[in-house]
Amino acid sequence: MKNWPTWECEPSTFEWSYKEKETCLIVQGEAKIKTSSNTQTIKSGDLVTFPKGFNCIWEISKTIKKHYRVGE
Repeated sequence: MKNWPTWECEPSTFEWSYKEKETCLIVQGEAKIKTSSNTQTIKSGDLVTFPKGFNCIWEISKTIKKHYRVGE
């Protein structure tokens, strides 16, 4: 996982749609992932999978850094 690409983002809020499945390891920070029916908090140490077609709002409260893999 440490060889996967890295993505970082400062506190912000934005909509996101996953065109492919994405698996990510959160290595720093915290965010709320909101859908029309649920809110989930992700933070450092979490391993998260977003399915293809998943639509959500990212609400980043602490600068987040993740390693991620798209597809598969």
